[in-house]
Amino acid sequence: MSADDWGTLLAAHPIFSPAPTQSAKELDVSTSSNPRGRRQVMILKDADLVVAAGSEIRIASLGAARPEGTRGYKTLHTPNLQFEIHQISLNPSGKLLAVAGASQVGVVVLPRSGFARLVPDTIDCKSLQIGQFYHAANSSAPIAKIQWHPWGELGSTLMVMTEDGKLREYDISMDTEEPQQVLSFVPEKKTKSFVAEDASEREVASFSLGQGRADWGPLTVYAIMKSGDIYSICPYMPKNAQVYYSFPFFASIPSSYVHSLECFISAKQEFLSQTEERGSSSTTRNLSTLYDYQHKYVTALLKQLPPGTVFPASSRSVPMHPPTTIKARPARQGPFLLQPAPRMLEGSEAGDATDIMYLAFGAEEDAEEDSEGGETEHLGVVVVSFQDGKIDVCLDVEKVEARWDMGGSRREAELPMLAVYETIDLGLLTMLEGQLGLVQGNHPVFLADPIHDDTVYVYHAFGVHTLHLGPMLQSLAVALRAGDDDGTALSAALQRSAGTTVTPILTTFSVERRCSNPVIAVAVPNDVYLTYSIFILTSAMRITTFPLNLRSDAPPSRAKSQPPSAVPETNAAPSPSKWLTPRDGPAAYVSLLGNAPYTPPDYLTRAGSGLPVNARLSLPPSPAKGANGKAEFMLTPDVLRYLGTTVAALSAQMQAVQLAYRAADARAALQSAEQTRLVQKCGEMEAAVGVLRGARRARTEERVGKVREEQKALHGRLERMLRGLMDKASPELSEYETKWFGELKRMQGEVVGAGRYDEGSLVARTKLLEREYERLMPSLKALVEKEKARNKAPPNLGVSQAFEFGARSNIEQARISKVEEELVQLAARLDIPLSRPPSERVS
Repeated sequence: MSADDWGTLLAAHPIFSPAPTQSAKELDVSTSSNPRGRRQVMILKDADLVVAAGSEIRIASLGAARPEGTRGYKTLHTPNLQFEIHQISLNPSGKLLAVAGASQVGVVVLPRSGFARLVPDTIDCKSLQIGQFYHAANSSAPIAKIQWHPWGELGSTLMVMTEDGKLREYDISMDTEEPQQVLSFVPEKKTKSFVAEDASEREVASFSLGQGRADWGPLTVYAIMKSGDIYSICPYMPKNAQVYYSFPFFASIPSSYVHSLECFISAKQEFLSQTEERGSSSTTRNLSTLYDYQHKYVTALLKQLPPGTVFPASSRSVPMHPPTTIKARPARQGPFLLQPAPRMLEGSEAGDATDIMYLAFGAEEDAEEDSEGGETEHLGVVVVSFQDGKIDVCLDVEKVEARWDMGGSRREAELPMLAVYETIDLGLLTMLEGQLGLVQGNHPVFLADPIHDDTVYVYHAFGVHTLHLGPMLQSLAVALRAGDDDGTALSAALQRSAGTTVTPILTTFSVERRCSNPVIAVAVPNDVYLTYSIFILTSAMRITTFPLNLRSDAPPSRAKSQPPSAVPETNAAPSPSKWLTPRDGPAAYVSLLGNAPYTPPDYLTRAGSGLPVNARLSLPPSPAKGANGKAEFMLTPDVLRYLGTTVAALSAQMQAVQLAYRAADARAALQSAEQTRLVQKCGEMEAAVGVLRGARRARTEERVGKVREEQKALHGRLERMLRGLMDKASPELSEYETKWFGELKRMQGEVVGAGRYDEGSLVARTKLLEREYERLMPSLKALVEKEKARNKAPPNLGVSQAFEFGARSNIEQARISKVEEELVQLAARLDIPLSRPPSERVS
C-alpha cells in the first residue's frame, strides 16, 4: 500500500475520533501559561496501531485498514486506569503497555494478535496501577518520562522519572507497588543552609540511557534539568537484568559486553601502574582506588556468567543482578561542562529544557570494520531540546565512568564535559513573532528513526522537524582522520565540517487565529508488512502521513566520507605508470568534465528522502462561520504578511529550481558532448590498434627475433672472452683450488668406493642396510598386527590360559630383544646411527 493510501485511509479512521474526556485541543495565549509536558499517545506494535484518547486506549489493525476491509477499532477496557493518558510506551516484548498521566502510572496487558476478529467492540484487558503510594496521590510529583529498560528480564523493567528528580525502577513481574531501585538526581535540601538556586535547577525535564560497546555507556543514565543542567549516574543496572549468549528477540545485555568492559578496566589499571612507577601523587592514588572499585564491580558481574561465555554460542538467557559487594551508592556526576558555551537564540528568554537523547551510530553494522577504522563508531552524540526551539548538539568525547559516594572521604572530582558541536534554531521564534507567550506551552520531544540511526524527529507544539546527522558524522570522520600531533589539521577540518540538516515537515501554527494544535504523537513503522513512512498526530486527532525512502547506501567508508573540500583538484598530477612514461607537455586527452565528480544541486535531490520540500500545514479550523454555516477564511494583517513571506519563499525556491535545472541541463549537454568526443577518440584508438596488429606487428616480431639471435651471439662471445681473461689472469690452479679438488676426490672415494665391489663405500653399506631392513620388516609388521588384534578384542582367559600366553609372550619378548641386539650390532659395524630401541623408550 502506498503512503497516499495510508493518508486517505487513516484520515477518516474512527480510531482518531476525539474522546469526551480529552483535554483542550488548542494552544493559545490563554492556555500557554500551563505547560503541557511530554506527549506520546500513539505507538505501533508490529502492524497494530495503539492510540490513547483521553482515558481510553484504542487499538486497530492496520492490516484490516484496507479499501476492501472494515475501518474499526477495539477499545481496551481498563477499569483500574481512570485518568487522562499523556504518555504510552511499549515494552521490548510487545506484550505490556505502560501508560502515564499527569502523575499516575499504569500497565496494561495487550490482547493477542487476532483481536480484530472478535465481535465485541470492547476487550477486557488486565490492568493495574504502578506505585500508587508514589504516583496516585494529589500531591504526587508530576511524571516527566516513562521508559522500559531494554536489559530488563523478560522486558518487565519500567523506569519512571518524576520531576522531583527520583528515577524509580519497577519490576512488573515481581512488585508493582514498591520500586526495586531509586536513583536521585536532585539532592535533599539542607534545612539549616541557604542556597541561591532557581526552582528549575531542581526539576527534571527528561532522561536518557547511554550507549556504548566497551565502556560504561550502557550503564549510564543521563538526566536534564529544566534549567539545562545535565547530570549522570553510573553504574546503573536493572535489579533483574538478563544476559543473552546470542541476539535475542529483544535487546538484552550481550555477554561479550561484560568481557569487553573487563578488558577496558584492566587496560586502564595497567596504564596507571606504569604511571605510578615514574612517581605517585594524590591523583594517581585516587584513580587507583576508583579503578579498584570498578574492577570489583565488573568481577562480580563476571562471576554471574556461566563458564565459557567469552564467545557466545548458545541462545539461552542468564539472569544477572547488580553487584552487592560495593555498599556505596553510585554518585551523581555533574553538572556537565558544555564547552564552548552554547549560544543563545536572538530574542529568546532562555526557555526551559524539555528533552535529552543519547545517540550512537553504527555500533552493530561497523563491528566487523573496527580494524579498518570506525572513527565515529565509539563517538556518542547528545542532543538537547529547549522550549524556544533551540537544539544543542553535543559530542560525548569524554565518556562517563563509574563512580561511587565514598562517604566521609569525599574528593573533589573534575566535572564531566560535553563538547558542543553546534546549536540549531528550529525557527519557532521567527514564526511566533509577536506571540512569544506561546513558547511557554511548547515541549519539544525527540524520536529516533528505527531504521536510520542518523535521523531524529523533533515534534513540538507547532509542528515537526527532521534532524539528519549524516553530513555531520561524515565531516567528523574526515576531521578525525586528519588529526595530527599539534591539532592544526584537525582544527582546519572541523572548521570545514558540515552541520546537521534540518527539515520542517509539518506546521500546526495558525497565523490567522494565533493558536496551534500541538503534535502529541509521532510514530514510524518498523514492520515488514507496512510501508516505511511517518505518522503524525495532533491534539485535534488529525493524522498526517508522509512517505519515507529507504537509503540503500552503505555507511560512509574512508573513500566515500570525504566532503567536497577533500576532493582532489582537477590539475593534480596523475599517478605514474609502471610500464609507460608520459610525454612532457600537456596530456594527450583532456576531458570536458574535469576530474571532480558531479554533485547534483540540492534543490533537485532534497526530495530524495520522501519528505516534503515545504512544510505541510495542519491548522486549527477557523472560528468564523459564513451564511452556509461553514468556516470562512479571515484576512488579517498577520495573514497578509504570512502570505507575502510564503510567496517570496516559494518564488525564491522556484528560481533556485530553475537555476538548478539549467545547471543540470548544461551538465547533461556537456556529458553528451563528452560522450561524442569519447566515441571519436575510441575510433582513433581502434584504428591505431588495428595498425599495430597488422603488418607492423609482423615487422616488430621479426625484429624481436633478430634481436634475440644477436643476443645469443653476444652471450657466446662474452663467455669466450671471460674464459680467455681467466686463463690469462691465472693459467694454473691456485693452492686453495688444488685443496678443494683433492677434497672432492676424497669424498667421491668414500661415497662410491675404490672399485665396483668395494664393501666399505657408503653406497654398498646403504644397500646392505636396505636389504636387512626389507628382511626384518615383514616379521615386525606381523608382530604389530598380532598386537593390534590382541588389544582390539581381549578375550576372557582363565588361569591356565593366562599362564600359557604369558610363557608365549616371554618367548616372543626374548626373540624381539635378540633381533634388537642384532640390529644394533649391524648398525655399529656399518657406522650408522640408530634411535633408541623400543624396549628402552619411556612411554
